[in-house]
Amino acid sequence: MKLDFDRPSFAVPFKRQNLNCISKPYTPEQSQQVCASRWVKLLQLPNPYSFDEALLLCAVSKHEWLAWIPDHGEVVLHISEFTAK
Repeated sequence: MKLDFDRPSFAVPFKRQNLNCISKPYTPEQSQQVCASRWVKLLQLPNPYSFDEALLLCAVSKHEWLAWIPDHGEVVLHISEFTAK
């Protein structure tokens, strides 16, 4: 058996993303930024079986974020519903 290690012609080159905003502390005033990939602590669980943390995906408005909660799914959170970890 011979393994083929050639790159397929449809491969997309890796593009490094700028994630400098992850290392900075989150404040509600920064909700206008489109920085994502930040874990936050939920103040109230959406259901009894979900995790108590959410991953911010992107800002929906000045005061709302689209987030992913393990064992629950995607949800729109108001900035008053979570705190920075």
